[in-house]
This record gives sequence, C-alpha cells and structure tokens, in this order.
Amino acid sequence: MKIHEYQAKELLRKFGVVTPRGIPCFSVDEAVKAAEELGGKIWVVKAQIHAGGRGKGGGVKLARSLDEVRQHAGDILGMQLITHQTGPEGQKVRRLLIEEGADIKKEYYVAALTDRATQKIAMMASSEGGMDIEEVAHSTPEKILKAFVDPLVGLTDAQAEELARGIGVPDASVGKAVEALKQLYTCYMETDASLAEINPLILEGNGNIKALDAKFNFDSNALYRHQDIVAFRDLDEEDADEIEASKFDLAYISLDGNIGCLVNGAGLAMATMDTIKLFGAEPANFLDVGGGATTEKVTEAFKIMLKNPKVKGILVNIFGGIMRCDTIAEGVVAAAKEVHLSVPLVVRMKGTNEDLGKKILAESGLPIITADTMADAATKIVAAVK
Repeated sequence: MKIHEYQAKELLRKFGVVTPRGIPCFSVDEAVKAAEELGGKIWVVKAQIHAGGRGKGGGVKLARSLDEVRQHAGDILGMQLITHQTGPEGQKVRRLLIEEGADIKKEYYVAALTDRATQKIAMMASSEGGMDIEEVAHSTPEKILKAFVDPLVGLTDAQAEELARGIGVPDASVGKAVEALKQLYTCYMETDASLAEINPLILEGNGNIKALDAKFNFDSNALYRHQDIVAFRDLDEEDADEIEASKFDLAYISLDGNIGCLVNGAGLAMATMDTIKLFGAEPANFLDVGGGATTEKVTEAFKIMLKNPKVKGILVNIFGGIMRCDTIAEGVVAAAKEVHLSVPLVVRMKGTNEDLGKKILAESGLPIITADTMADAATKIVAAVK
C-alpha cells in the first residue's frame, strides 16, 4: 500500500522528523486559503499522486504570490500527470499540497528498506538528493552509502553519524542529521513500512535538517495493526480491477499485453507469464487464484480479465495439489458460460483429479482448447490470438 506525500510527512512528524508546514487541498479556493493561512511570501504547489518524478512532469510549481498559487493550483488540479512512474497514461491529480517555501542549501537522499540478502534493514544515504536520484543510482552507485542495521539492535549513533558525515553534512548539522536518520528508522519499523524514503532531506541556510519530500510503501500483511494508516488509502490512485479482485481474495495486477492468465500459485503464475513472452506474446495480467479457488472466484477472475479490452485470449494454467483440477474445470466452464466467453481459451491442468477435470472440459460443449505442457499451452494460445 502507498500513501500521499502529505500523509507520509504526517507520519514522519509523529516520530519527530522536521518537515515544512503544509496543508492538503482539494480545490483551487482551498489552495489559496491554505497559502494565506501559512503566510510568508513564497509557497510550493505540489500535485499529490502515488508516483515520483512529479516535478519533472510539471506537478510541482513555485508561487511568489497568491495569484500564482491560484494559477498553479488551477493548472495542476485535474491534470493527467505523466511521470516515469505513472506510465504513458499518467495519473489524474485530485489533491494538492500547499507548502511553505524552504531555504535549501543542500539536498540529500535517505531511505530505509528491508534487505533480504542480509536479513537486516538497509539505511541508504546519498549526497546527490533530488529529482535525479535514479540516475545517480544507475550511473554513480558509489555515491549511495549503505548501513545494514540489525533490527534487534536498531540504528546506532555510530552508524547514523557515519552516514551523515559520508554524504557531507557539515559538522554543525551532523547531530541533527543523526537524529533525523534515527527517527526515520524508528518510523519505518513502527509502521511496518517496506520503504520509507526522504528525497530530498535538505540542509537549510540556518543549519537545520528538514524532510522536503517523503514516500512510504507498507507491507499489506501488517496493515491490520495500523488502522490509522489504512485510513490513508486513496482508492482513486489504485487500479479499479485490482481493487475489485482484492474483494474476492484474488491476487491480480494489470499488465500491458493481450493474453489473460489465470493460474494458481504466484511462482507458477510468473513462470506462465515468462512462457507467454518466450513464445512471442505478452501477458495482460498476473492473476493468482490461490489454493482454495471456488467456482465463484474463478468466475470473478474471468470477469475481471475480460473487462480489459486488450485481452484477446485467456490461458488457464493449473497445478492441482491442494486445488483439485475438477474444481477448476467446473469453475472454468461455469465462468465461460456466464460471461459468454468470446475469446479463445486454452486450459492446461496437471495434478489431482486431472483426468476428471479434462473430462468436464471435454463434455462442456464449449470450444475450450486443452494442452498438456506449458509450451503446448503457450503455443496454442499465441496461435489462437494471432
């Protein structure tokens, strides 16, 4: 689960991280009122979407008067903001953050995330914070420093100071940077985040350290412990089909291809998508129906896949372990009849009650194409679509 920048900063402030004063807004009038409330002579008008690169896409503007606040708010609200993280279709801007200006002397990058290789928390920091951090990571990875934190010990003062000095924080501000890093780590751990990123963390002219932007991702398996974070969820920022799939306990992710995939098990689902690509086509989705799929779940899965106008064929690939092949076959037949399936359907199933499942498909009277191997299934669905 992701949240907006203004929500991320609200969390950071709870753990002591200093941020600029800001007010979220949903209309142009609210934006102007927010600027008046904040006071000062300079404001930042920031689009709020679940994607990075907003500045480069025209979603962050500096305003030096209330008239400019109104103009920028009007331009940004409702725009289809396209960044390197939204894809070519972009994301509609429905929320703004109006924030006080900052005296930026230097920008840094800091983040906390889980490192599977070491089974520790990786605290990362760079002297090259700002909009081009991805390019820094790609071209000059040596500029990104890492400290690996034992979660039973926590981020030590020595580790935090090594990071702060390593990215060039001036001596007079090292103490504040150490404090900010430790607060970020605590926030990351206490909220069950999978990513907590401040980019940029800035050094102000007066020596203060402040989080100018923030991004959080959360482990969905832990959200039951954090109803306050669940309340931050913005369904407008999520794929409608993925939301619908979650209601039926289906793991679904939309992709750009034209072959719908219905598979049981995440590993087999990924292998199925790889096989489709190997045979010259592109998957339209990742869809794992899990080990306890019912006829209802399979039917809903078909409905969700077929909502996508790009889908020109469907490949069902089932390994019957806990999930019996006859149960899936019954679900496939019922689903195909209910949705009046009009695209080619290839079904490959192996395992428990395999013969019974194939018999159900054969006697259904539906034009279902059966396959024995993954290669056979991929060959048949690609040929049928073409």
